[in-house]
Amino acid sequence: MRTRTLIALLLLIPFSDALLLVVVADYINAVPTVALVVLTGLVGMLIVRAEGRHTLRSLQSKFAGGDLPTNEVMDGGLLIAAGAFLLTPGLVTDTIGFLLAIPVTRYPIRQVLKRFVVKPYLDKRADGFVTGNVWTAGFPQDDAPKGGGGSGGDGVYDADPDSYRFGGQDSE
Repeated sequence: MRTRTLIALLLLIPFSDALLLVVVADYINAVPTVALVVLTGLVGMLIVRAEGRHTLRSLQSKFAGGDLPTNEVMDGGLLIAAGAFLLTPGLVTDTIGFLLAIPVTRYPIRQVLKRFVVKPYLDKRADGFVTGNVWTAGFPQDDAPKGGGGSGGDGVYDADPDSYRFGGQDSE
């Protein structure tokens, strides 16, 4: 279901681009519409280039200071996406590209992506170490083996006192 939704959204972007271009061309004629698309693409690429240089300088200064450049890496990815959207002809894709390229709108987008996409993914892959939701004792899932060392699947195990030291007692 998730793949179908993603494909539908990806097909909706060019469809809305084509529809908006027809409406704008009908309103201001075809030549100014083409000029508008080319102009927005060129201006957008200049903005992406300038922001890319700024992000690269910030990335280098983070590395020089020994810090992790997580925000800068995400900004770099968002700027790559912005460049792709701005190179695609159309007013909708140019608008998305500008939203990703301009820092005022890119920073909130980055925060939303970090909170709802990146952290849950990394937390799932690292078994809770990203958010600190780790197990320090017991079992994360209550699927203790039934019998064979356990006490019936309640997560409590009986230890053999001859095999372990308890409270400083020596088992030898």
